Amino acid sequence: MKLDSGWIAARWKEVSNSGEELTTTHPPSQSIKPWIEALVPGTVLGTLLKNKLIPDPFYGLENEAILDIADSGREYYTFWFFTRFQTNMSANAHAWLKFRGINYSAEVYLNGHKNVLPKGMFRRHTLDVTDILHNDGDNFLAVLVYPPDHPGRIPIEGGQGGDHDIGKDVATQYVQGWDWMAPIRDRNTGIWDEVSISFTGPVKISDPHLVSSFFDDLKRVYLHTTAEYTNVSSLAADCTLKVQVSIELEDGMCLIEHVETEELAIPRGTSVLYTFQPLFFYRPNLWWPNGMGKQALYKVEISVDVKGYGESDSWSQLFGFRKIDSHIDPATGGRLFKVNGEPIFIRGGNWIISDGLLRLSEKRYETDIKFHAEMNFNMIRCWGGGLTERPEFYHYCDLYGLLVWQEFWITGDVDGRGVPVSNPNGPLDHNLFLECARDTIKLLRNHASLALWVGGNEQHPPDDINTALKNDLKLHPFFKLPEVDTNLMETHSWTKSHEDPSRYLDGTRLYIQGSLWDGFANGKGDFTDGPYEIQYPEDFFKDNFYKYGFNPEVGSVGIPVAATIRRSMPRESWQIPLFQLSDGYISEVPNPVWDYHKYIPYSKPGKVHNQIEMYGEPKNLDDFCEKAQLVNYIQYRALLEGWTSRMWTKYTGVLIWKTQNPWTGLRGQFYDHFHDQTAGFYGARSAAEPIHVQLNLATYFVEIVNTTSSPLSGVIVDTSVWELEGSCPYHKLSKSLSVPPKKTLPIFEMEYPKMKNAKPVYFLLLKLLDKSNSNILSRNFYWLHLTGGDYKPLEAYRSKRVPIRTSAKVTLVGQTYKAEMKVHNLSKESLREGHSFLNIDHHHNHQELIKSEKIITKVEPANEKREGLLARIPSCVYARKKKQMQVAEVKGEHSGVAFFLHFAVHAATKNPKTGEDERILPVHYSDNYFSLVPGEVLPIDISFEVPTGTVPKIVLQGWNTHGHSLAVQATGH
Repeated sequence: MKLDSGWIAARWKEVSNSGEELTTTHPPSQSIKPWIEALVPGTVLGTLLKNKLIPDPFYGLENEAILDIADSGREYYTFWFFTRFQTNMSANAHAWLKFRGINYSAEVYLNGHKNVLPKGMFRRHTLDVTDILHNDGDNFLAVLVYPPDHPGRIPIEGGQGGDHDIGKDVATQYVQGWDWMAPIRDRNTGIWDEVSISFTGPVKISDPHLVSSFFDDLKRVYLHTTAEYTNVSSLAADCTLKVQVSIELEDGMCLIEHVETEELAIPRGTSVLYTFQPLFFYRPNLWWPNGMGKQALYKVEISVDVKGYGESDSWSQLFGFRKIDSHIDPATGGRLFKVNGEPIFIRGGNWIISDGLLRLSEKRYETDIKFHAEMNFNMIRCWGGGLTERPEFYHYCDLYGLLVWQEFWITGDVDGRGVPVSNPNGPLDHNLFLECARDTIKLLRNHASLALWVGGNEQHPPDDINTALKNDLKLHPFFKLPEVDTNLMETHSWTKSHEDPSRYLDGTRLYIQGSLWDGFANGKGDFTDGPYEIQYPEDFFKDNFYKYGFNPEVGSVGIPVAATIRRSMPRESWQIPLFQLSDGYISEVPNPVWDYHKYIPYSKPGKVHNQIEMYGEPKNLDDFCEKAQLVNYIQYRALLEGWTSRMWTKYTGVLIWKTQNPWTGLRGQFYDHFHDQTAGFYGARSAAEPIHVQLNLATYFVEIVNTTSSPLSGVIVDTSVWELEGSCPYHKLSKSLSVPPKKTLPIFEMEYPKMKNAKPVYFLLLKLLDKSNSNILSRNFYWLHLTGGDYKPLEAYRSKRVPIRTSAKVTLVGQTYKAEMKVHNLSKESLREGHSFLNIDHHHNHQELIKSEKIITKVEPANEKREGLLARIPSCVYARKKKQMQVAEVKGEHSGVAFFLHFAVHAATKNPKTGEDERILPVHYSDNYFSLVPGEVLPIDISFEVPTGTVPKIVLQGWNTHGHSLAVQATGH
């Protein structure tokens, strides 16, 4: 039973009663000051914000108005949290109060009984409350939470991790601020993770460990299972232990693959670590990372029945059979990962934390992880200055196929390598660090997505901690030997020579001491990651851009859309950066609020010319952000395409710094804190396709990328150049090609820039086609300029009006709208008469309801009676037809490319207070920020949830098209 509601809180100094009194004679209520509604799980700052007692620290400069713990003292952020609950505990049951995470220490009072919890942000606490609970009325629970012992001070100049004092504790380090983050004033003090009550019989199960071992080229697989069984009763327990393994089939049926029972006698008051005989599977469904296959997950259930009692306890976990290996690749010097024997080229990102106030939820986690999967990423690195992430985070990584590199709580900046040098010996309490690490390993080790343990960010732990972690995380022989004698498993004689791998703390995953060691960056611990700023796109493809095989951090810009700027700061802060010319380069001067939100410029004077100004000097916020999205798209697509161009010949992987921000930051992100994607999201998504066609921006050779395990055969590259006037002066079809697996193959040079009449700015469309059925395997659209030029001709291109037809089929599944859109460039100019490879199309079969607010609109058919919302909106054309496509058409007088189209979803009516369109977020798009050549049709799938009573509208905008919107409503399926 989760205790996640009904909590109230008060500042410690404002409460006169003791913990014993609060939980017996003087239980508080929200109606009595100083008690307020509390956010649990959450932090003190989150609770204060929920009650509007502080300004929003993520808005404008409001964080500066909040008292920092360095100035207030720890007592100011020491808080009581209180709740009451009822239980229905059966006879002879035992009750357990569990805290999955408290920052930093706490006193717990339940019905007048006190427990003092040990320090440490990353450890679980379990209390036996069997004799304390009231089974016939309210139970009163009060928790006094103390902040970290060393919250530190924020220097005037800021810095990485403030004055670094937080590193003396075992806690998150980003809370003192970083070059991408403002300081968190309470240092994340609070009951920040799940609180629950659970009930067992006389025997309880703790920390099961599941391990799969592989033999005979993955044909023969064994599931190893160990758990701790504790008899908390005063009598010996005769137990029947059971493990059951099942898998859900595609039709929703459940297939039970194994049921194993074993007998165990447990003396009173003792714990037994018990290991089942390994369960044998022949060719089980394997778990694969995103882009390599399906994420097959089996449900493993463990239970214990006690003679004379019945089922005493049970536990379950979704578990994926997969084998992860890694080694230093001799060809590149980079760390090379293999999953189920197949090399995987790592393309992923660095992760800080979902929300800086720890307002964590399963729903938010699912959006975060699904976004990474939609970008075609296959790894997330959990950075050492943030969290060891929660089981919910890992659950969605399991579901969506994201490998996770998990670091412990060490950073170079705070732990001995920063400015000033501080904490060279890490946290003060090394035993506490190791206790938290071991408990974290037990919490997370059963997740298929967890791939790697790393000691710290740009630093290794102190020698004694590092040595202990190496020993704790040593590999079982099955996972460090290249070959294992399968006869050992046949006869089970392996148990005589090898301890069962599930009895190890982990035993299956490699431990690397730090992010710059052993196959990462230069492998020696030197600061050889980065860079973290704007680049010329072509530089990512050059030999001298990055020297080493695997870059754990490389970053760049990330300004969000204008609507996010408006939501994040007051109107006076919407002023865009000033552009100043000096020594031939434009430098940017942001306003103070943008600077506070860690904006980094789109230029690097002396090295990189301003990439926004290449489109013309921005006129206002909307213009600036739109042009920034053009740069975001190019920047991140080029970054990943440049790395992929050298797949296995120079590189084994890259992780982008970083994918998101835990607040309203203005740098290094693919989506903002409100979950609206930047164009960089879709540039990365394109570049990271498992099968991809791309242009090498350094050589102008077209390349085919095949990251899969299967060869491509009978494929064709279709290359066409489109000028701003709408003509196609260059078109080339390759011969039928074959591409080996795990290979990037140059095909031919794109020669348009060498043509005599080449235009200064032009569009390039690449398509990789399956010759047998004309299916498009990859589509990639570029806008390019000739050497030494810029994109300023695109400014005049905005005045062109290209005709667009948008159609939709919309259904409502539960609370989720699903819209199948088709966007058609109606320009008459076509690539070639009768060409069969031009359009992308697919078929749907749903009901829909569409309303268009554009005056020049054609909707077909429209012969049904008006009803519902649409009947109340004047000057609207609407239609409702089963199993037919309705079409809204926007006329235009020009022919050419419909450039940089992007969808958004808004509420159909504007906010009455602000008069602004309200975005509906998050929204999942199969693609966005796309362009269409004349005659081209592109399907886009959109899904989103809306608040109750809100009618959504889908808005389409573009560089050179009149935007229009469709207010949608759907019948349920």
